[in-house]
Amino acid sequence: MPTVVCPLCGKRRARRGCPAVGQQICAVCCGTKRLVEINCPSDCVWLASAREHPPAAAVRQQQRDRSLLMPLMIDFSQPQAELFFLVSAFIVRYEPPELHPLFDEDVAEGVGALASTFETASRGVIYEHRAASIPGERLSMALKAALADMGRNLGSAFERDAAGVLRRMATLVADVRAVEPENRRAFIEMIRRFVTAFPPPDDQRTGSSEEPPPPSSLIVP
Repeated sequence: MPTVVCPLCGKRRARRGCPAVGQQICAVCCGTKRLVEINCPSDCVWLASAREHPPAAAVRQQQRDRSLLMPLMIDFSQPQAELFFLVSAFIVRYEPPELHPLFDEDVAEGVGALASTFETASRGVIYEHRAASIPGERLSMALKAALADMGRNLGSAFERDAAGVLRRMATLVADVRAVEPENRRAFIEMIRRFVTAFPPPDDQRTGSSEEPPPPSSLIVP
């Protein structure tokens, strides 16, 4: 019988049937890409086994994520906590243009610029602050549009909450990058794990009210 090579890495022998990809993949890709690049169904036996018996590396990663997230969110009010969840979900689902991939520094610039816009608006001044990078600016504009309906008729209270949450998120990007300086998507990967573990309710998600398209087998960053 010929050896089946993993279609994800193209290097190792494929030994595990992956219901998301529809093919066999190697154990390494199953363990490292699970819920990050692979959109695992909840009934996957490998996913269930990993949740019941997580490896030591996964436990350390969860502990590190909590150590970064909890101090940042501990004094959030209920509206601020909801905003943080929704902004996180938006960033995870955001799809940048093909030639302009999104990196952590773009997220920091995008949310930082939008925080400045909300801060000036809360003082009664309308001024659009701009991110330095093109991907950061596109993210900022898309996120502002997604938050527009939520903040309608709430005035300066919403603007202050949004500014505070976005400032905290920019700080979190810097904190995560300090832990993994060589990974330009360390924050995006961490926030994806966060959203996967605590998805917002369907009726509280930002973005279009239209029905979402069917999920693909892979999560494309």
